[in-house]
Amino acid sequence: MQSHVKNIQTEILSDNWYVLRKITFDMQKKDGSWQTQSREAYDRGNGATILLYNKEHRSVILTNQFRVPTYVNGNPSGMLIEACAGLLDKDNPEDCIKREVEEETGYRVSDVKKIFEAYMSPGSVTEILYFFVAEYAKDQRAHDGGGIEEEEIEVLEIKFEEALVMVEQGAIKDAKTIMLLQYAQIHNLLNHPPVKTDA
Repeated sequence: MQSHVKNIQTEILSDNWYVLRKITFDMQKKDGSWQTQSREAYDRGNGATILLYNKEHRSVILTNQFRVPTYVNGNPSGMLIEACAGLLDKDNPEDCIKREVEEETGYRVSDVKKIFEAYMSPGSVTEILYFFVAEYAKDQRAHDGGGIEEEEIEVLEIKFEEALVMVEQGAIKDAKTIMLLQYAQIHNLLNHPPVKTDA
């Protein structure tokens, strides 16, 4: 397949926290002509996120932490309720999310299921996010969680129906969390399997 992009030039604008690049390129238009364009792309690596759920109690585990970008864009407290997540670093997505679950929530889960992956903000951020779900039980909690180093993460156990209402009311505004909750709703993850009876 012939590429519609050529002459790509990259300039690093910042590498203070993650990497911000200015990318200049030629793109072929529908009429066959070429046009030079310039965009900025923020590279923070790829990540993974997970919804922990318990069928017996019809509950989910979420976190609550300060997110400065939301604070500067209208969130008065800067606190955001969201699903457990983290950057891959050198891990594969499954190992990453198991590690993040234990660090953030204190739960030690071994059986996680990947459900899909998605670009979360493709207009400006390179990140692909890998989405997982996993069942949790009380006896899987190894410690209180709360994150590491600078992190101050509050662990929340919320009834699934309440979490869905919180989305409708705007109390949960995090995109990955909304996607996971809606996946759980569509696929009836928290419903008990039907009891088999003899005909």
